[in-house]
Amino acid sequence: MRRGARAAHRGPRRAGAAPKERAGAPERLQKVLARAGLASRREAEAWIRAGRLTINGVPATLGARVTPHDKVQLDGRAVRAQRPAAARAFLCHRSPGEPLRTPVAADGGAGAERGALLERLPRRAGRRFISVSPMPRIDGGLELVTPDGALALTLQRAVRTLASEFSVRVRGELSEAQLAGVNAGLLDRGVALAVERCESAGGEGANRWYTLAARGASGKDVRQLFERQGALVSRVLRTRFGPLALERTLARGQFRELTPEELAALVPEAPGAAG
Repeated sequence: MRRGARAAHRGPRRAGAAPKERAGAPERLQKVLARAGLASRREAEAWIRAGRLTINGVPATLGARVTPHDKVQLDGRAVRAQRPAAARAFLCHRSPGEPLRTPVAADGGAGAERGALLERLPRRAGRRFISVSPMPRIDGGLELVTPDGALALTLQRAVRTLASEFSVRVRGELSEAQLAGVNAGLLDRGVALAVERCESAGGEGANRWYTLAARGASGKDVRQLFERQGALVSRVLRTRFGPLALERTLARGQFRELTPEELAALVPEAPGAAG
């Protein structure tokens, strides 16, 4: 068959379509390790500089690329750095003050606290979990974590455009001027959050709750936003992260894995996401 006939048989290429990545094509070692949840890219680079990583018995260098067929070792021990079949992420309900990880003591050993949230996640899902836009330890609510380094990076970038909701507890009722200041969204660093609404959600005694919805907001930003208006903030809880909501059935300290449909709503291109 002539070349032109073969091209016609295949049909025209869709305009603007990028060629798919060839299966088994070499990828940077740092990227492979991060996607497998073994280390962040910075950590992998530090391992390479320290001579701790080898590829097929040869010390790895920055910029080195590997395929699934290469033998990668860390300190002489084989590591599984192949692409996972599907991305995984977990929605967690963290109590205020509960640590994500067990603190490390000054002597290098484990701290006094036990049962940190990320340590209760299933080990078969990964050895290292990454929290996406984590809430300050003093606060809590919805936390999103994944063992997939590439997915974590994608989600962290998506935070800037995702709408989130927070419940904020303050002492006393905010004045009209304070509410206007919160809705303006101005932060200490001179940028303004895209606040969609801030409304009273009731309360008891001297405490009042407010619901804040904003795009690209972190827990630290929300606390600062209220404190800039002179509000005495005692608690910030994230109740929604993009399309994900913190269900009443998920008690504090519990977690569940995201469904493929939920993952697709966050990042449609994620491996294993429902299309």
